[in-house]
Parts: sequence; structure tokens; C-alpha cells
Amino acid sequence: MRHLPNIICLLRIALIWPIIDGLMGQHFERTLLLFVVAAVSDGLDGWLAKNFSWTSRLGKILDPLADKLLLVAVFLVLTWIGLTPRWLCVAAVARDVMISAGAVLFRVAWGPLRGRPILSSKINTLLQLLYVSLVILHGATGMPPQSVLDAFAVLTMLTILISGFAYLRDFTQRALLTAAQGS
Repeated sequence: MRHLPNIICLLRIALIWPIIDGLMGQHFERTLLLFVVAAVSDGLDGWLAKNFSWTSRLGKILDPLADKLLLVAVFLVLTWIGLTPRWLCVAAVARDVMISAGAVLFRVAWGPLRGRPILSSKINTLLQLLYVSLVILHGATGMPPQSVLDAFAVLTMLTILISGFAYLRDFTQRALLTAAQGS
């Protein structure tokens, strides 16, 4: 049972292609169901890992990877088909690329990057999942109105910027501290 969170992460990754296919075919009802399952699985695997001490090194890699793959893929496709603004897609993808590149750079230059995701990142992921769900719901039903989607886009953008800068600051501080300790 201790591998259940990792299995859930792998299932979330496996859902990416059917979600992309559904968006491209404009099968929004089915896609919404699949996306909500993927979004709920993100919370579920974390809850299981934390509450039952089922954390693992693999899980610490798989969970953020699954989130990034899902959200980047969906943002790119939603932008491609004209349902989300390009500026939001660019910001979301750039933030994830920056965080991933920063983590790899830190690992190569200073060693393992220990720690947990920062609160602003968790809020950002939640808002991205909610925003994408609302966009897909809008594609399926015409609801919520575009003004609500626009407000969520701006709010999501704010959390992208806040969490991106927080990670940049965190990586920089850790690198400087590690370098100072090594001298």
C-alpha cells in the first residue's frame, strides 16, 4: 500500500493523453471528467503519502513531475485551440521551466535540493487546476461567463508571479548559503 501514491501519480500522467485528445476533439464533457479525476488525484496522492507516511524519493519526483506535465500540456492545448490567453500560458509554462531548471541547476552545482513545496506554489497549482477546470466547463456548457474566466486568469497570473519569484528567491538563498558553508 505504501506505493499507492506513486501509482496514483503514474495514473495522473497516463490521463494526460486522453485529456489532450479530448480537448483537441472538443469533447469537453468527457475531458472535464478526466481532468477533474486528475486534479483530485493530485490532492489524494499527497494526502495518502503524508497521512500514512507513504512518502518516497520516487514520489518526491513523480508528484511535481505529474503536476507540471499535466498543467503544461493542458495550458498549451487550451491556448492552441483559443480557450486561454497566450500571456497566461506563457507565464505558466515559463514558471514551470524556471523551477525545473533551477532545481536541476541546484542539484548539479550544490547537491540535493531538500525541502517541501512552498505555500504559494501549492496555491498556484490549486488555482491553475481550478482555472483549467472552469475553462473546460465553459467549453462544455458556456458557464461560467467569460468575465469569471477573465478574473480567474488574472488571479492565476498573480499566483504564478508570486510563486515564481518565491522559488527564485528560495533557490538563490539556498545556493548562497550552501556556497558560504562550503567556503
